[in-house]
Amino acid sequence: MKSNSLAYFMLPFLLLIYTCGYPDPNINKTGTNALEAHEIENAIEDININYNDLIYIPIYSDIYVDQQNQSVLLAATLSIRNTSYSDTLYISKIDYFNTEGKQVKSYLDKPISLLPMATINYVIEKEDDSGGPGANFIVELSSTSKAAKPLIQAVMIGEIGNKGFSFSTDGYSVASTYNN
Repeated sequence: MKSNSLAYFMLPFLLLIYTCGYPDPNINKTGTNALEAHEIENAIEDININYNDLIYIPIYSDIYVDQQNQSVLLAATLSIRNTSYSDTLYISKIDYFNTEGKQVKSYLDKPISLLPMATINYVIEKEDDSGGPGANFIVELSSTSKAAKPLIQAVMIGEIGNKGFSFSTDGYSVASTYNN
């Protein structure tokens, strides 16, 4: 009898713990995807674009930590920051590639805008090892200003045992153009 009582008490408790899992870090308070909340209605071609750039950002979804090639999974945050006080950035591509150079995911269905001094973050969760140790993002962006200087970085965090660590990587322009 006591074991049945305990089972009836434990089942709801376990269900409560199971359903209270970690929230998706890419969903904002209104329940929409952080990137979708910035989608623009008009095509970028309708905007007087003076600056285009293609940025490569290295991401590490796991790293090797010892001589036995033991790897540790990492959470990674892609951060796109508009450093302008007055000009909007338009982002038309955020693509994720694995170590072999194969596209894992394309994050945008429509272009998004990033207002002056705004930031967009996107998290690759620790359990997502689809990118591997040589993963990367390609971000395609544009602006009406030739003086645009976005800051794009990735921050990786992880732990092994009772020690935590973090590091960051910077994005690098691989193809920028300026219109006259």
